Amino acid sequence: MECDQARRESGSARAPTNQRDSIFDRVFRLTLALADRRPGLSVLLFHRVLDSPDPFRPGDLTAERFATVAGMLARNFCALPLEEGIERLRKNALPKAALSITFDDGYRDNLEVAAPILVEHGLTATFFIATGFLEGGSMFNDRIIEACKRTRHASTALPAVGLEAMDLDSVPNRVAAAHAIIGKAKYLPFDQRSALVAQLESQLDVPPDSGSMLDRQSLLRLRNMGMTIGAHTVTHPILAQLDDRKAFAEIHESRAHLTEILREPVRMFAYPNGRPVQDYAAKHIRMVAEAGFESAVSTSPLTARPGMNLYELPRFTPWDKAAWRFAARLGLTRMSGSEMAPVAT
Repeated sequence: MECDQARRESGSARAPTNQRDSIFDRVFRLTLALADRRPGLSVLLFHRVLDSPDPFRPGDLTAERFATVAGMLARNFCALPLEEGIERLRKNALPKAALSITFDDGYRDNLEVAAPILVEHGLTATFFIATGFLEGGSMFNDRIIEACKRTRHASTALPAVGLEAMDLDSVPNRVAAAHAIIGKAKYLPFDQRSALVAQLESQLDVPPDSGSMLDRQSLLRLRNMGMTIGAHTVTHPILAQLDDRKAFAEIHESRAHLTEILREPVRMFAYPNGRPVQDYAAKHIRMVAEAGFESAVSTSPLTARPGMNLYELPRFTPWDKAAWRFAARLGLTRMSGSEMAPVAT
């Protein structure tokens, strides 16, 4: 088979052959065959894989759900390391049903939960790391979530960003408050955002969370499992909000830090947040190339096609909880070239 040949050429692990195809698998592969009249590379984006459900993180997969998704991907796609997928895209030499898996930010559960599942299913992934959090830091959204989750206070307010009297007297109210604060903080300038998070933690008497990210040794363990490492800036800023000097430093220093840890070239970059124009601009694409990267990925919800700019390749992930809905949206997106509306229930 074409995918088997691609795997042999790259040295990629083969997916286990003892997984039984369902009727849905067979129908799904027929859909993919129709979709692949145009060569394409589906690049999936994940962030965290949790041991168990967390109401504060409804968009993240649990280990059980991720294992189901991984099995479906291994059975139905030709899963390639992203670097190889991009090279085959450049040469217009993609196998049928080509797909690559990526993770952003650098969470510890990527190593402890996600990577063993990937290995079990013969899959690899590229992990894009925000290097400023490797030595015990936490991203602003996680600090907000942990403050709202762990506080003993029954309410809080942040009038500076228009949030008055938020109840924290139940889990649903804490979840709602955390995500309201994240929404207000996300596009604040970095210093203002940091000050707002620190203010919240002080008000709620919760020290900053610092245990959710990978460290240097964990990163090396992930690489030694056959995974690929890419850069995702230092502090995960919105590049479009920075002056050019700071933006280039975020891009360049993340690559330099990872190269020093891994002792190997770091060739791929992921734009934080990743929406073209809103989160990064053409000048940032040039900065990524000038920093020494060979390709970069965005979060445009499309399938990568031959001829696309290798410094602005699209990625997306179906958000459906049911594996068949996940697969259906992925297949439809591959056929249409754009993200589809939610599957009706």
